[in-house]
Amino acid sequence: MKALRTTTRGRCWTFGDNIPTDRLVKTKYVVEPMEVIVQHVLEDLNPRFPLDVAPGDVVVAGKHFGQSSGRAIAVKALRATGVGCVVAETFARTFYRNAFEVGLPVLELPGVTDLVSDGDVLIVDVAGGLFRNETTGVERAVPRPDAFLLDMLEAGGLIALARSRPELFEDQRR
Repeated sequence: MKALRTTTRGRCWTFGDNIPTDRLVKTKYVVEPMEVIVQHVLEDLNPRFPLDVAPGDVVVAGKHFGQSSGRAIAVKALRATGVGCVVAETFARTFYRNAFEVGLPVLELPGVTDLVSDGDVLIVDVAGGLFRNETTGVERAVPRPDAFLLDMLEAGGLIALARSRPELFEDQRR
């Protein structure tokens, strides 16, 4: 069986409720190249984040993460930082869908902000529906996303899925 790219182990970065896409990426940066944008992701909420985030790290947030606009650049920029997963109590629906479309694993877990602190080491398996705080030993089973969304993650996003499995989109071509 092909391994899914949906399991990550990394350091926890915590954020609160109601984080809009405009705070993920400020408007003044959206026209910049991605290598410039990633230097500013979430900087006004935590100036250390763009400097210290490492591949595989996990962003944990409260309710309504990615709200306000449907800017896909916010999801793409977060993915470009190397973040392995975003776990939030809830996501704005457009952000949630955009995350799968660009291959960024996300998972909804009510109460997650009470289970973590900045710097904890987390293991998140989106396909397996598992969240584990390695630092505290807390573990929770989480409902898995829809199978089609997991297919997008496995492929690396919607475009990669369409290229690798065009038969899935035959109805849309007619």
